[in-house]
Amino acid sequence: MGISSDVPALRRGLAVLQFLAGRPGPVSATAVARELALPRSTTYHLLSELTEAGFATHFPEERLYGLGVASFELGSAYLRHDPLERLARPVLRRLVDRVERTAHLGVLHGAEALYLVREQPRQPQSIVSDVGVRLPAHLTASGRAMLARLPAAQVRALFPTAASFVDRTGRGPHSLPALRAVLGTERRQGWSVEDGYVTEGFASVAAPVFDHGERPIAAITVTFRHVCDAECGETWPELAEDARLAAEELTTRIGGRPVR
Repeated sequence: MGISSDVPALRRGLAVLQFLAGRPGPVSATAVARELALPRSTTYHLLSELTEAGFATHFPEERLYGLGVASFELGSAYLRHDPLERLARPVLRRLVDRVERTAHLGVLHGAEALYLVREQPRQPQSIVSDVGVRLPAHLTASGRAMLARLPAAQVRALFPTAASFVDRTGRGPHSLPALRAVLGTERRQGWSVEDGYVTEGFASVAAPVFDHGERPIAAITVTFRHVCDAECGETWPELAEDARLAAEELTTRIGGRPVR
């Protein structure tokens, strides 16, 4: 079967939608044409078709275009199918079988890490981070794996005061400057580490999962027994590499763009 002549138009239309979705607000047709290297006539035709179908909205007084209600409905339908959890579960299962430790998928929910999926090895160990549990993001490896990739202003907004820094075991960052220092180190390192910050006797490593705009939307964590009297500074690079490869696989599965 030959390639339909409509395919290039479809790809251009999708490119326009992606561009609109990536902007903080409505944009002009001229900006769309310039950024996507499209002829002006083609741009106006695509925007007209998208607007008629409800995927774009035209603001005539401002001569701007933004996303339409149909785009919101499509996104809502996507979320109802639990795509992230469905795509993550086999990735986590393979990771657990390889490292023989518990693995989680977590997302940021405000200043907390929310756990969506947990896979356990054949001999599971009791840990706090079960599905549906929310924990302080600055203490968890999964939370900081995502925080480390956010703009500094967004991190500051999530932790505006000293009261934002909940303490569980006496370990972990207790102020915004301390958190920033840890995030900087972990961003350069490529993964995050939690050594008894949440539960004494347990440690974790985590790597971020990215969307198509290279934004952190989730993190994959490996948790295991580890006991030390004080933070020993261990970063578990080999285990972290397994977590990073799993996070990279999930990034690709959801159509995201891996970031090194």
